[in-house]
Amino acid sequence: MAKKMLIDATHAEETRVVVVDGTKVEEFDFESENKRQLAGNIYLAKVTRVEPSLQAAFIDYGGNRHGFLAFSEIHPDYYQIPVADREALLAEERAYAKAMAEEDEKPKPKRRRRSRSRSKAEEVKSDDAVETKEVENNGASGMDVVDLGEESVEGSSPMELVAETPVDTPESGEADEASKDETPADAPADDVKADDADTTDDADGEDEPLEATEKDDRIESVADDDAPEELRPVRKPRPRRYKIQEVIKVRQILLVQVVKEERGNKGAALTTYLSLAGRYCVLMPNTARGGGISRKITNAADRKKLKAIANEIEVPEGAGLIVRTAGAKRTKSEIKRDYEYLQRLWEEIRALTLKSIAPAKIYEEGNLIKRSIRDLYNREIDEVLVEGEEGYRVAKDFMKMIMPSHAKNVKLYNESMPLFARYQVEGYLASMFNPTVQLKSGGYIVIGITEALVAIDVNSGRSTKEGSIEDTALKTNLEASDEVARQLRLRDLAGLIVIDYIDMDERRNNNAVEKRLKDRLKN
Repeated sequence: MAKKMLIDATHAEETRVVVVDGTKVEEFDFESENKRQLAGNIYLAKVTRVEPSLQAAFIDYGGNRHGFLAFSEIHPDYYQIPVADREALLAEERAYAKAMAEEDEKPKPKRRRRSRSRSKAEEVKSDDAVETKEVENNGASGMDVVDLGEESVEGSSPMELVAETPVDTPESGEADEASKDETPADAPADDVKADDADTTDDADGEDEPLEATEKDDRIESVADDDAPEELRPVRKPRPRRYKIQEVIKVRQILLVQVVKEERGNKGAALTTYLSLAGRYCVLMPNTARGGGISRKITNAADRKKLKAIANEIEVPEGAGLIVRTAGAKRTKSEIKRDYEYLQRLWEEIRALTLKSIAPAKIYEEGNLIKRSIRDLYNREIDEVLVEGEEGYRVAKDFMKMIMPSHAKNVKLYNESMPLFARYQVEGYLASMFNPTVQLKSGGYIVIGITEALVAIDVNSGRSTKEGSIEDTALKTNLEASDEVARQLRLRDLAGLIVIDYIDMDERRNNNAVEKRLKDRLKN
């Protein structure tokens, strides 16, 4: 059955979007007037405090709390250093970005799995050899420890207009007073450290073990093909050259983008490496890395074709362009039209930046209707039904702009029965955040959410139709894997996730469940 996108925009204070397959909800998102998404927004902001112990700065961008900006997320254009030094640093960054882009295109050799068939005698012999060697070395490791800082940066762009804004150096008393005022209220040191580490983990810690760790893409998902952590290139740590207190000053003006929402008592995570997402590509105006292709596009012919298209597009020096997975089967004209739209958008952002006074919002990531059409709409969706005149006009106009040939699929729903009730969605949404989720076989899963992790327990319940305990456990675990992947997407859960499956005796059954979960999370 073909999928449909349903948009409920009848109430001005709240917009809801679901993707349904028949009556089964595949995707869900909502946006209220009181709590709008910050991630992706661009602000002209001001540095309020530089914290040497964290190698980070606290930024006033106009939000509820001051944002957190790690030194590794600050572009060299903002460094308060001599011009010659800055040019040398930017040249080095461009060379590094070019080298990394070339490395991405090289085929990655698969790692061999270690054989488990070694005899016990061989293991003991190996352990004895290691112990003997340690004694002979008298504890010397034979390796020098190199301190690799987190100040690596990537790319360059003409951002000097903002970076070179005159900065007043506050007197020591004033700086101390600002520090006293902000420390307890905005972000306790322990919280900030944990938050910083959490951000790093999100960027680096979710790679598959047999794939390269560096990521190609920067911006959010397109129809579940692009993982968020893949869409923002990871800047590898390199030897430390500067410290944040040496190159960034209080009251300095920066153009920043929100990469992580405010949560709890923690402020938003920010970056100065900007990225603008379109339907088929991502423009990074100050990251020198062009011609990139999403890692999710694995077909060699598609990668070669897209690489040729990306190389033909004239991207300004110091900027980068990445083709997203949604562009895999698109023509050169479609990708180029999407790029030109993003380039016009960047020019508007630059013009508004020069006329604004910090703190000020410069660019707002599209509202929920636009984001849903851009990121969730694909060939499997044959119809977009919108309830609400204004929402319909927004959806229709945006579809005409990014995919003119699909504009006919956007239709106004004006029947007497509410749209979500017509497709039996309301009942599901009412119970969606219930911790217990029933499975068709009679089993169920229980989802427990804590600040540290997400725990999921799988139970067989009334599932007793199979011939043996092993078969019952296998069927329930496989069904649970499908539902767990779906629930993680619907509930927007991430981080450390622990799943307690029903115990099984046979190794092949364990492998089957693991493979099923990986496939569902990947797709």
